[in-house]
This record gives sequence, structure tokens and C-alpha cells, in this order.
Amino acid sequence: MSELDAHIPTTFDPFADANAEDSGAGAKEYVHVRIQQRNGRKSLTTVQGLKKEFSYNKILKDLKKEFCCNGTVVQDPELGQVIQLQGDQRKNVSTFLVQAGIVKKENIKIHGF
Repeated sequence: MSELDAHIPTTFDPFADANAEDSGAGAKEYVHVRIQQRNGRKSLTTVQGLKKEFSYNKILKDLKKEFCCNGTVVQDPELGQVIQLQGDQRKNVSTFLVQAGIVKKENIKIHGF
């Protein structure tokens, strides 16, 4: 009986290594820049996922001055604070965030069309 007990393999958890490494991989937070179609040719650009330590209103003010468009900060229950801008400003916003040093280029995801 003791020989059989010696040959029984121990339980193997294939996800143990993945869970240990997940903390480093999951720390990479993305900033999502999306476009939403309104009516006709009108569209809306949304920016979500910025860190909470940034002042959304100051970023919005600079974006509005830079791109000559209107915008607002919306509080969403699931997503937190989201910046909305009029028009298709996806490329403009992504280059602005990189040049201002707010986000690294590899942490920006551009969605739409």
C-alpha cells in the first residue's frame, strides 16, 4: 500500500504560474479612444481609462482649445469619468495625450470604423 501512495502524483495547478504573472500583465491599463456615430455625419469622440490622478477638466479644456471643438466630462457608473468631444478627434486626441506625456503611445487603443 505504501508503494502505491508514493507513485500518486500530486495535484498540478496549470494556472498557478499564470496567476502569479497576471499581476504584472494586468497592471497595463489602456486608454480607449472611441467614436460614436450620432445622426447623419455628426459623431462623438470618447476618451476613457485615464488615471484618476489627472484633472479631467483641465485636459478637456486643453483639448477643446487645441482642436476647436466642444466637449464635456461625463460620469458613467461603470466606466468612471469619460471625456466626450464633438467630431472625429481620434488621431488628434491620441497624439495630444502622447505629446503631453499623459499616456505612452503603446497604452492607447483607438476604436471605430
